[in-house]
Amino acid sequence: SVTLKSEIKKLIYTHVGLWLLLLAQMCVGHLKLLPHDQVAMPYQWEYPYLLSILPSLLGLLSFPRKFPMAQQLYRHGKAYRFIFGFSAVSVMYLVVVVAAQVHGWQLYYSKKLLDSWFTSTQEKKKK
Repeated sequence: SVTLKSEIKKLIYTHVGLWLLLLAQMCVGHLKLLPHDQVAMPYQWEYPYLLSILPSLLGLLSFPRKFPMAQQLYRHGKAYRFIFGFSAVSVMYLVVVVAAQVHGWQLYYSKKLLDSWFTSTQEKKKK
């Protein structure tokens, strides 16, 4: 529905915002623009998190096209179209499954990131 599409777009934009903040932290930390007591060096698991932007951007770019095309192929019996030797609908659903798995990893790493930020802020409050 239109409501869900707008909500998903908002979530993708939020993810891009978080990704930009993490990228800024990495740039500031590695270029030593600020002292490390103000901006901490990123954890090792935060580097692979940067890859999570790819599925989000691809999803955002293909949002208006992917699902209507798959539905049209399925409804009108045009599933005989092939991509790399497989039916186009099967390939599109495979892409959705892979994107869902990557999104699951993104949620896991987002939770880890949130936990580490919460822990570090609690430690600063104790000092």
